[in-house]
Amino acid sequence: MTDHKQFDVIIIGGSYAGLAAGMALGRALRKVLIIDSGKPCNQQTPYSHNFLTQDGNTPAEISAIAKQQVEQYNTVEFFNGLAIKGIKTENVFEIQVASGETFRAHKLIFATGISDKLPAPEGIAACWGISVLHCPFCHGYEVRDEKTGILGNGEIGYELAGLISNWTNALTLFTDGPSTLTPEQAANLEKHQIQIVTKEVERLEHFNGHLQRLVFKDGTAAALKAIYTRVPFEQHCQIGEYLGCELTEEGYIKVDQFQETTVKGVFACGDNSTRMRTVANAVASGTTTGITVSRQIIAEKF
Repeated sequence: MTDHKQFDVIIIGGSYAGLAAGMALGRALRKVLIIDSGKPCNQQTPYSHNFLTQDGNTPAEISAIAKQQVEQYNTVEFFNGLAIKGIKTENVFEIQVASGETFRAHKLIFATGISDKLPAPEGIAACWGISVLHCPFCHGYEVRDEKTGILGNGEIGYELAGLISNWTNALTLFTDGPSTLTPEQAANLEKHQIQIVTKEVERLEHFNGHLQRLVFKDGTAAALKAIYTRVPFEQHCQIGEYLGCELTEEGYIKVDQFQETTVKGVFACGDNSTRMRTVANAVASGTTTGITVSRQIIAEKF
């Protein structure tokens, strides 16, 4: 590839949403570049669920099949690298990658996902996506009826406890310090036989990411199969913000019903723009984005 190569659309991010957008655009005969650094957020997750035809396959298997299929469309190109900078000149977007090349397109799609900011205690990062979980709809069935913990406090801890109670009766809320639950919340958890433990957590003991025990600072421990928790995140790629794309209060890229951001000609799809963090939703939003972008190009030319 040469510098300043021109495309109809540049897609930053080549996982499920980006590949789905790329397929829709390739089928619409659009000249597309997909830039991907090869670091999906779910790379540690062993299996993907709740996606018809792919239930139980690994994330890597699903994305490999998807990429192989998108590669059949000869107007779609791939570039293995990290996008680091973006500028807009008139109605053209210019994207620079870490190796120095620059590429231009009239439309830009961010399918860049989010980056989880994994907190203490020790062991959470190693277990993340394996036995420390964020979504019962993705992983709850596999640990149904098992001894399960919620690591959280206050409103978030209470909300998670209620949600996860659907999958197991062996549920404990670990607040990692003094409880900030309201008396009404604590009484409702007790009513549903959900224990509240306020001991401070020291570490998670695990074997290759599979949780065994939650160890407290007083030396005691609780045997567990899984823990659910919510962790803060940030956008995996900040180029959209640099171009002026607004974020929601939660930190997602703000998009309309057609996945267009607050900047004309810039779109976002997948985990970077929604709380619905599933492979199926990423594919759906990517397809919507690809179709919308193609229609927009047609409308501008016709």
